Amino acid sequence: MNKKYRITSKFRFTTFLVVAILCIFTILGSLTGINTVSSSSMTEYNLVKIESGDTLWDIASEYAPDNMDLRQVVYEICDLNEISADQLEAGQKIIIPVYS
Repeated sequence: MNKKYRITSKFRFTTFLVVAILCIFTILGSLTGINTVSSSSMTEYNLVKIESGDTLWDIASEYAPDNMDLRQVVYEICDLNEISADQLEAGQKIIIPVYS
């Protein structure tokens, strides 16, 4: 009883093969740990309490490396904390990325 199968739709068959191969690679990648995050790729942060008279520029100049533009650091601080430069208040705590 040899039954022969015939491909009636090449598009459907190709789509099935692509989806099956992607599923296999996803499962194998998960099982082998290829797509796991290592601790070296995680960003560290400093928690800073704002004192009276502090500005984002002062904080950025204190924590930024010498070769980095302070405007970029101020932007990153604002973006991380979802604030703008004029929203700083004494006693507020913000996070600052640790630059290596």
